[in-house]
Amino acid sequence: MFRLTHTSAAVAARVGLGARTPTPERSYSDSGIRVPQLATFRLPEIKNEPTRDYVPGSAEQEQLMAAVEELGSKTHHIPLVINGKEVRTGDVQKQVNPGNKSQVLCTYENAGPKEVDAAIEGALAAKSKWEAMPIYDRQAIFLRAADLLATKYRYKLMAASMLGQGKNIWQAEIDAATEAVDFLRFNVKYSAEIYAQQPPLNAPGIWNRVEYRPLEGFVYAVSPFNFTAIGVNLAAAPALMGNTVLWKPSNSAVLSNYVAYDIMREAGVPDGVMQFVPGDAAAMTKQVFEHPEFASLHFTGSTHVFKNMWKQIAENIDRYKSYPRIVGETGGKNYHLVHSSANMDNAVNGTIRGAFEFQGQKCSACSRLYVPKSMWSEFREKLVAGTESIKMGPITDPTNFMGPVINQAAYDKITGYIEVARSSSDCEIIAGGKYSDKDGYYIRPTIVLTSDPYCKLMKEEIFGPVLTVYVYDDAEFDSIINTISETTPYGLTGA
Repeated sequence: MFRLTHTSAAVAARVGLGARTPTPERSYSDSGIRVPQLATFRLPEIKNEPTRDYVPGSAEQEQLMAAVEELGSKTHHIPLVINGKEVRTGDVQKQVNPGNKSQVLCTYENAGPKEVDAAIEGALAAKSKWEAMPIYDRQAIFLRAADLLATKYRYKLMAASMLGQGKNIWQAEIDAATEAVDFLRFNVKYSAEIYAQQPPLNAPGIWNRVEYRPLEGFVYAVSPFNFTAIGVNLAAAPALMGNTVLWKPSNSAVLSNYVAYDIMREAGVPDGVMQFVPGDAAAMTKQVFEHPEFASLHFTGSTHVFKNMWKQIAENIDRYKSYPRIVGETGGKNYHLVHSSANMDNAVNGTIRGAFEFQGQKCSACSRLYVPKSMWSEFREKLVAGTESIKMGPITDPTNFMGPVINQAAYDKITGYIEVARSSSDCEIIAGGKYSDKDGYYIRPTIVLTSDPYCKLMKEEIFGPVLTVYVYDDAEFDSIINTISETTPYGLTGA
C-alpha cells in the first residue's frame, strides 16, 4: 500500500544540471536528505520456512504439547496497546477454548470510542518518523520478527492457535509457524523488488526517480479467526511499506493475535506504528470509516461483512482527504470435479482432507463434489469409510484429526444446514450428521448426497465440515463444468 511520487532530486534535476544559476543557501533539513546512506544493501536469501513433522515421541512434538499445556494452564489477560502503552477500559470480554467452552483462555479489553480515537491519533502522529525510516531498517525489523517467530516463539504461537482456534498440530504448523514466517520474509523480498522498479529512461541531463510513499492517513486491518498468519500479514504488510495501522483482531482469535503482535513489538516495531485494538466490530468500523484520514481497509473475512464495509466507505467518500484503498479476501464455495479417468484413491483422500481439515473452516475448503456415475459406487464406499474413520476431539490429544468449530454462532449455522439436508427430499446424509455442544462445539464430518445440483447446500457458503455430492452422467462432463460455474458466484478455488 503505497503512492508513487517523483523525488525532489528529480524535480531539481529538471532545472538543468549544466546550469550555473546561483541558488540560495540551504540546510540539510531543506534538501530532502533524511539520514546518511552509506551503502546499497542486499537482502539475505529469502526462502520458505521448512515445515516440521512432529512425529509421535519426537522432541518437537513434546515441546509443542508442553507449550500447549503451559499456555492453557491459566487465563491470560490481553490489554489494548495504544502508542506502546497497555490500556484498560473496564469493558472486559472473554475468549474461550472452543473445544472446552468452560475454559476461558483469555480475557481482553474492549476498545470504546475514546480508545479508538486515541489509537487513530497516535497512529497518525507516529507516521512521519516511521515512513522516514529507510526501507532497509523497516525490512530488518520484520526479518527479525520472522526469526523470532520461527524459533523462540514458534511453539507459543502455535499453542495459542491450537487452543484458541481449534487447530491440530499440522494445521497450526502450516499457519501460525510457516505461513506467518513466509509472509514476513517474502513481504520484505517483494518490498525490495517494488522499490527497485525505477524509470528505465531519462532525457539528457535529467535523472528520473520514483519514490514509493505510504498512503496519506492510517490503515485499518481487520483479521479473521481462522488463520493467525493472515492477522500477521494484514497488519505487517502495510506497516512494512511505511504505513501506520490499527489492528482489529477477531474476537475469536485475540490470544494468538496478541502473541504475534508482541513478537513484532519485540522485533522493533515502534510505538504507535501498530495499534492493537480488539473491540466491537460494527461500532469500531463505523468510527474508523467516518474519520477523514482513513486511508485503507485491509480485510479478510466473510463476503457479507466485506460488502457492507465497502458500502460504508462509499457512503463516506466525501469525508476523506484521499481515496481509500480497499483490499479484501472473502469467501468460497470450492469444488472437486472428478473425471472418470481420475485416480480414485487420490481423489477420495484429497477430498476428505480438503473438506474436513480444520473442520472445513477455510475459504478454500472443499464444499462441493461432483463424481461420475461410473465411479460413484466404489467412490462412495471409500469416501464414507474414510470420513467415518476420522478421529475428532480436543487438540490436547495429538491423535485427533479434527477439533471443534470456532464458536456457538458457527455451530448453530453449520448444524442448521445439516438439518436442512435431513429434512430435504432431494438430499441424503450418507456420513456424519451428528453433533454436540455439550462440552465444545463439535460437529462430525458430514457428507450429503443430493439429486439437485442447485440445492441450498450446493449454493451457499457453509464454512464448516459439510460436503455435498452430486453424481453426474459420464457423458455430461462438459455440461457439468457449466453447472459448477452457474451454481454460485464464488470462484476462489477448485480442482
